[in-house]
Amino acid sequence: MAPTKAPDSSRRSDRSRRAIHDAALALVTEVGYGRTTIEGIAARAGVGKQTIYRWWPSKAAVLMDAFLDLAGRAAEEAGAGAGGEARSDGTAPGIPDTGDLVADLKLVLRATVDELNDPALEAPTRALTAEGIVDAKLGAEFVHKLLDPQLALYVTRLRAAQEAGDVRADVDPRIALELLIGPLMHRWLLRTLPLTHAYADEIVDYAVGGLAPRT
Repeated sequence: MAPTKAPDSSRRSDRSRRAIHDAALALVTEVGYGRTTIEGIAARAGVGKQTIYRWWPSKAAVLMDAFLDLAGRAAEEAGAGAGGEARSDGTAPGIPDTGDLVADLKLVLRATVDELNDPALEAPTRALTAEGIVDAKLGAEFVHKLLDPQLALYVTRLRAAQEAGDVRADVDPRIALELLIGPLMHRWLLRTLPLTHAYADEIVDYAVGGLAPRT
């Protein structure tokens, strides 16, 4: 009789983590962050509560990890769909540099609009944003792990535009990028008006007009 192969514990752990991630994201979308519990996540994922507590200290930590995993997968798929190569950490290769700053920024902001309007991403993003306001540690982690790497891509692209003479040399790229991202997030968070591609295009036109060299 052939010997029985021992179960692969690492593969089992990966499956359990993915099930927990998917359960956390689904529950936040369906019932909201406030009504999502560790018990609910465990039941949905088909694991025991102690399995979750062995890996995460709170539901906020579970959601953070789940969202980072989801964002990484989304970036990888977006990079593959655009013909680009995703990095090993799942992040997108960067903002395109075709030599046309306006076109490049419109492409990226339109993609951001699509992400913010995606039901799979909207609920967890809102939950983490809101929770990060009252939980300073979670908020700092959200900024460090998710926002800062994305904002750095804008800094890189804007600095390249400065070197090309498309943006004034005295412009601080870190402040300039907020002219692009800030209006999107304001409209999305407060739901003041619909978040659309046309709005993203207008933001780019207004912002780049202010950043361009004065003649």
